[in-house]
Amino acid sequence: MSNSGKESAKRSLIEKRIFIPSLLIVIAISIPFSMYEDESLELLNSIFDKIVNMFTWGYIWYGIILVVAGLYLSFSQYGNVVLGDPNEKPRFTLFEYASILIAMGLGSTIMRTGMVQWASVATNPPFGVDPGSTEALMWGNSYSMFMWSFQVFAIFVMAAPAMGYILHVRNKPFMRISEACRVIFGDKFTDGLGGKLLDVIFLVSILAGAAVTLGLGAPIVTYNLAELLNIDITFELTLIVTIIWVFMFSFSAYLGIERGIKRLSTFNMYLAGAFALFIMIAGPGVFILNYFTDSIGFLLSNYFAFSLHTDSISQDGTTHIVSNTVFWFAYSATWAMLHSVFAAKISRGRTIREMILTYLLAPTAISWVATGVLGGLGVQRYISGEVPVLDIASDDSMAAIPAILTSLPLSSIAVSVFIIVAIIFMTTTLDSTTYTIASYTGTENMSKAEPSKTLRIMVAAIITVIALILMRIGGLAPLEVMSGLLGLPIIVIQILTIYAAKKMMDEDKAWVYNVRNKRRSQQGPYKRVD
Repeated sequence: MSNSGKESAKRSLIEKRIFIPSLLIVIAISIPFSMYEDESLELLNSIFDKIVNMFTWGYIWYGIILVVAGLYLSFSQYGNVVLGDPNEKPRFTLFEYASILIAMGLGSTIMRTGMVQWASVATNPPFGVDPGSTEALMWGNSYSMFMWSFQVFAIFVMAAPAMGYILHVRNKPFMRISEACRVIFGDKFTDGLGGKLLDVIFLVSILAGAAVTLGLGAPIVTYNLAELLNIDITFELTLIVTIIWVFMFSFSAYLGIERGIKRLSTFNMYLAGAFALFIMIAGPGVFILNYFTDSIGFLLSNYFAFSLHTDSISQDGTTHIVSNTVFWFAYSATWAMLHSVFAAKISRGRTIREMILTYLLAPTAISWVATGVLGGLGVQRYISGEVPVLDIASDDSMAAIPAILTSLPLSSIAVSVFIIVAIIFMTTTLDSTTYTIASYTGTENMSKAEPSKTLRIMVAAIITVIALILMRIGGLAPLEVMSGLLGLPIIVIQILTIYAAKKMMDEDKAWVYNVRNKRRSQQGPYKRVD
């Protein structure tokens, strides 16, 4: 073997200067949370409550500003810029591309919020509406749809233009936040401590969020599995479910995007569609269609009320809608860079417009349909008196899900399919997460190669160990709130990347040299000389 080959073989799989500090920070945060869970949760909740009181307006406008920025980049000259060679075809068909983004963007969380989120609003509705009333039920399901609307998906995608541009157009070897901000801060900052700090902030938020997702996603399965098998929910059951889930997302991440993530995502779209059709046929299909129509109309009529509501003059304290919206946007901000890095990676051959609008429209449409079907089923069971959903959800919202599903004919089939869809959704979320972390921290040239398979398995193992330890000894709830708090610095970084994307495209005149048209095809792809 040549010396260069030996050096390549010995080269570290991972950028230790980013990964090790991030991992140590997550561990350092998790240990005291686990030892003093109640005290930590009380402290963090008090901090978060103060942030809600002080910056409710800020989070509200943050979501709106990102939607406006997304529309500006999409419909201005920048929207025509191709991420990659203008003459090459996109890596995935539109259906495959949208399916992957939907699976990454929604995950199994849509199955929980779609079915029971309306109950939290119905018991604590806004604008002085009577709890449990007909109007409260309309606010509830419409708000469940609003949660998965344009603001949250703008939060997820708006760092992607910068990340995609540095990877596919400027062909930079590393798809990192620091690299995207090089055009703003210069080489000294990016290659020094400042750049490493940006990357560590990103990675800490993602590692913490991934552990929380793994830990809090398991109950979506365990509650329904316990109901199906008529057994108690124990840590051992949770452990078995988690191990199966870890094997699935590790294997999918190992296979990569083409053979793993893409196939699972597209298959689950068909399976979820079949499940929704089953609910319509076996359940109250006519009611669901009517209630879905009412919910869409109510949402569109009150979209600005949802988007701009801060409860500033309420005498009874903040309602669920306000506090949950702030937390939802803050928690989404924690995941924003992960979604954007992954979206950038799979968007080669797509224009800026195609990438942003697909992420804004496809997951929104699917989430509204899912909420209409799942939420409609739950509401119908409540108003018919068949299932006391509000009473059950007030004690344990997760317990309301199997109670609703078992009210269907062929309930064992319904619960089984729900479990399968949820597991696959959770798998596609975490295999994308594992793949992205491996891409971000790896030493391979990401503009030319996929992240190391060994590194993907290493990342999956690390996330799993952290989650299982916290699930066993406590600490997930405080870490969830901490993840929301980590969204604050991410918001600043995210806004910087939007500016960086515009600045890079202006410097390169990308709207002239990197677009799809006859003139561009004759000139050949633009090559930047650094």
